[in-house]
Amino acid sequence: MNSPYSHRSIRKYKSDPVPKSLLRDIIEAGTRASNTGNMQLYSVVITSDKKNKAKLAEYNFNQPSIVQSPVALTICADVHRFCRWCEFRKAEEGYHTLLWLLSSVLDASLFSQNICLAAEEKGLGICYLGSTLYNLQKVIDLLKLPDGVLPITTITMGYPAESPELTDRLPVKAVIHEETYKEYSPEIIDELYKGIESLVASKGFVEENHVENLAQVYTDVRYTKKDSIEYSKKMLKILHKQGFDI
Repeated sequence: MNSPYSHRSIRKYKSDPVPKSLLRDIIEAGTRASNTGNMQLYSVVITSDKKNKAKLAEYNFNQPSIVQSPVALTICADVHRFCRWCEFRKAEEGYHTLLWLLSSVLDASLFSQNICLAAEEKGLGICYLGSTLYNLQKVIDLLKLPDGVLPITTITMGYPAESPELTDRLPVKAVIHEETYKEYSPEIIDELYKGIESLVASKGFVEENHVENLAQVYTDVRYTKKDSIEYSKKMLKILHKQGFDI
């Protein structure tokens, strides 16, 4: 049995297909995740066609793992299905709101994590892609998602053709607060981040990007303030277009 402690992001896969029965079992395991009110406010779109994978990869900043993997799963926050049920049962719904957007994103996140754990337990490799959020409208159009449905992540899946090193993580005390949230002092931040900052790869990133430290790699290169504001504005417009009243 695979352990959460041994999770690796797999970006290179063997050509062996993932059997449909196995994929269905993995997705069913996903449905056993906790969710809001047992409403299961999520859906998954399976992409295995080469042309569709190529388009999906394009909209995820051309990440090669999508094309190279046997199958890609786009996990969606979805209030649409539940609202259709309400409509057909003459029940007045009010779920195209911020409250239920957040609830559906939470449901979809738990669903996707269960899928990842189940896939790894079966000997498959996965890679979680956060890039789906950056080209929402293109992904929505490609997958023909109706109102109330929002793609939140893409997961590539297949039999691993690599075994990369474990990615470094912050010490667990970095995320724990007893009773109330405790502010991080400069000294505590130094202690928590010294491990990651001292990695050879981290120092390489700093040198390659001609910045002073690893934090500036994130703020000045990877996820800039300008891009964050621009994509957030686009996202708000798309949310309105998808029927969310926020």
